[in-house]
Amino acid sequence: MVDHPAVEVEDLHVSYGSTPVLVGVALTVPANSGVCVTGENGIGKSTLLRCVSSLQEPDSGTIRVFGAPPGAGPEFWRAVVTTVEPPTWYPGLTVHEHAELVCRAHGQDPQEAGIDEALERLGLAGHADAIPPSLSSGQKQRLTLACALLRPSSLLILDEPEQRLDPDGRKEVAALLAQYLEDGGSLLMASHDESFAAASGAQVTTMESLSADPT
Repeated sequence: MVDHPAVEVEDLHVSYGSTPVLVGVALTVPANSGVCVTGENGIGKSTLLRCVSSLQEPDSGTIRVFGAPPGAGPEFWRAVVTTVEPPTWYPGLTVHEHAELVCRAHGQDPQEAGIDEALERLGLAGHADAIPPSLSSGQKQRLTLACALLRPSSLLILDEPEQRLDPDGRKEVAALLAQYLEDGGSLLMASHDESFAAASGAQVTTMESLSADPT
């Protein structure tokens, strides 16, 4: 995988009805590095992430993730973690059990995966026995990120990971993302918080600068 950029996007076009959202978008995320896309709501950040995550088919253009089309096979889903879609919580499973399930699904020993440490760092240690629907929106966001970071991956695709987090939570998540990059992972995310993005180690670029739309 390291022979290819983590993400390559060329001349991407997406419209909703007669309204163009992405016009000639081009983006490269080198392997083992991070890129954060900023911009106003409705400018197409989430649409871009959905296309790279293989959750949406573009009208035209080319996308490669580690040299292959996104979603081309099981290798893609072993390598890529995305939080673009809202997570599914399983009825009756606690916070800790959700984390264990993610680890077991990816061949990890839950005892060795560092679940307790991850929950502690993300402020969820006191909620390990709670069920996710009982959590606040910020706590659910922390759990989503904990599950994303616990499982092995080569690329994280995160849509506004700082959303609904307090300043301490943003600082901790930024540190975890910086560690992920330092350990050899790659990161593509959208965010409204440039200081958070910089703390995570990601290069900040604007949605406007990625587009060929002259307006």
